[in-house]
Amino acid sequence: MLKKNETVRVGRQTDFAEDNSQLPMGVRLLKGFFVGILRLLFRVEVKGLENYKKAGVPAVIVVNHVSFLDGMLVGAFLPGKPLFAINTQVANQWWVRLFTNLVDVYALDPANPMAIKSLIRQIQDTGQNCVIFPEGRITVTGALMKIYEGPGMVADKVSAPVLPVRIDGAQYSYASRLKGKVRLRLFPKITMTIQPPVMLEVDKEIKGRRRRQEIGLQLYDVMSDMIFETCNYKTTLFDALTDACKVNGGNALVVEDVNRDPLSYNRLLVGANVLGHKFAEFTEPKEKVGVLLPNSVGVAVTFFGLQAVGRVPAMLNFSTGVKNMRAALKGAQIKTVLTSRLFIEKGKLEHLIEGIRDKVKIVYLEDIKEKVYLEDKLRGLFWGRFFRSYPYLNDIHHDDPAVVLFTSGSEGTPKGVVLSHSNLLANRYQLAARIDFNPSDIVFNALPVFHSFGLTGGMLLPMLSGIKTFLYPSPLHYRIVPAMVYDTDATIMFGTDTFLRGYARVANVYDFYAVRYVFAGAEKVKAETRMDWMNKFGLRIMEGYGATETSPGITINTPMHYRAGTVGRLLPGISHELVPVPGIDGGGKLEVSGPNVMLGYLRAENPGVLEAPKDGIYDTGDIVSLDEDGFVSIKGRVKRFAKIAGEMVSLGAAEQLAGKCWPEASHAVISVPDARKGEMLILATTQEGAERKALSSFAKGEGIAELMVPRDVRVMDKIPVLGTGKTDYVTLKEMLEE
Repeated sequence: MLKKNETVRVGRQTDFAEDNSQLPMGVRLLKGFFVGILRLLFRVEVKGLENYKKAGVPAVIVVNHVSFLDGMLVGAFLPGKPLFAINTQVANQWWVRLFTNLVDVYALDPANPMAIKSLIRQIQDTGQNCVIFPEGRITVTGALMKIYEGPGMVADKVSAPVLPVRIDGAQYSYASRLKGKVRLRLFPKITMTIQPPVMLEVDKEIKGRRRRQEIGLQLYDVMSDMIFETCNYKTTLFDALTDACKVNGGNALVVEDVNRDPLSYNRLLVGANVLGHKFAEFTEPKEKVGVLLPNSVGVAVTFFGLQAVGRVPAMLNFSTGVKNMRAALKGAQIKTVLTSRLFIEKGKLEHLIEGIRDKVKIVYLEDIKEKVYLEDKLRGLFWGRFFRSYPYLNDIHHDDPAVVLFTSGSEGTPKGVVLSHSNLLANRYQLAARIDFNPSDIVFNALPVFHSFGLTGGMLLPMLSGIKTFLYPSPLHYRIVPAMVYDTDATIMFGTDTFLRGYARVANVYDFYAVRYVFAGAEKVKAETRMDWMNKFGLRIMEGYGATETSPGITINTPMHYRAGTVGRLLPGISHELVPVPGIDGGGKLEVSGPNVMLGYLRAENPGVLEAPKDGIYDTGDIVSLDEDGFVSIKGRVKRFAKIAGEMVSLGAAEQLAGKCWPEASHAVISVPDARKGEMLILATTQEGAERKALSSFAKGEGIAELMVPRDVRVMDKIPVLGTGKTDYVTLKEMLEE
């Protein structure tokens, strides 16, 4: 597997004990004064000081910039008297002069093209460590902002390592620029973490502008890796929820649904504790409990109610059919299913309940609610407000199962995917390291929470980050969803290409006026969909890629790093390898590893037995390519290639060809055995009057090989899809074979 660059130190090692002892007495006393005051007020904790010694001298110290306190914190707590490179305008501010005796200040004029060169000479002459804030300004988003390549260029020219330092907590102080976006307080706890030094490695043959771009990209990766690696994802989901309550305040609104009665953290925790205690009466510790509910406040309270008492929610797909549902229940050995009578009646799912009733115990939330008495409410209020959870969690660890999700079954029988607490939390922090969002945002999520995209992105990520999420029960309500996005003032929304195309077709041009980000996954976003959203709403679709097995995020496009037609760059903490596939050029099969990779599979063929991925590596089964900047392009699935006359042909590419020819219709391609050429392609399309001759003529005009044109074209009223919006190839193949 590919690894991050390991540091090879090329510089004089320092004696850590001498760093401060050699300073003048006045400077030492001043540093001690600032250290004492800052520790008294902000309970400052410094981690990783041993990495400062490893870096040696000179080193370029890069620090995220979250408040006006940052310079003082770095100057006081880092050993020695480093050189601070500061904008000339900032250097003249009165508050900067307060700590200039702690450090050496080097004023940089950003308008002077020779400024960086003069700084490089200064470092070479003095051999000092240099502190630079690569963002160039204090964050106004709470996340990393634009990273300038200057610090990387300095490290490159001086042949010095980059020493990443993260300041966390100061963004919640009144010295930050996040007023109105986060809950500020007088003296929040501040942690300063020094990460291991990293050498930026750029090919010596790369020169000029391209070299600066490559160095800037590497420096950004160092900073975003630092943000992720210093997050605490080794905890439980319920502990993460209580931490979010402490940070954002118990009265902060966190989840809402179509009933328009939003829950605060306090109400959510109380409700989870009340329900959790009731769940514990008829389930066993660590038991996998089926959850058959739509996107609603109720599913959020139920999910965390199970977490509160150490049960494992198994999120059941109510659109999958009785056969697949029974397979899911068998594989995960689910004995109890929680659902709602109102949901079953409105969703007309009585047949589903009847089809599984002989396998599991059905428990309706309405019945539980009737048995909640005053003592239950008082108990839940006491634990929820003061202790946050019951003692049931004492034996639950971050690497224990936290949820069971089920693969879509688009190409076979669904498998149970077991994700741990740290799997889900790691993916949450991986995404947060690349995307700027804060409690002033509002998420609109219509993707079902039985899908990993809807669960992690649409529910857990916002709820654990102080962001209110609005849960809507169906993404298929193409006219209603845009109106609800408008009505809720949502700033972030999630979707798949199928759903986003539907919204664009009927939405008013002003429905998404407040939306900042639209994230898409689960299926490839078509060029037509991207153009529709840009032309009609002025919004770029941030396409990403993932899998249920990876919690789900693997790559994502972001405002800072965006390339249309790709699925973005790999998230922090993910190692990867491209395995060559015979017959396929320009890419390889993607294998990934990282803290977000699942614990393992549960299969109906081997009930209750966890099949862990070998060596923690997940084989995505997808053929991908990476460009020189690390952007990933999906070529297709290994299983979705056909061998025709000895050539490998992508079924996905054949679908794209049909989509270009008939952009208003839906298309799907399958392969079947063929005695003459090995395999043949069949196109199912909703295009009226579609014929192979027209498609073949179009392909010829586009310069596309005849081999890519499906031999058989079948016109259908509707292409079968799953609840996630993906094409249901299993059902389609059965229909075409019939």
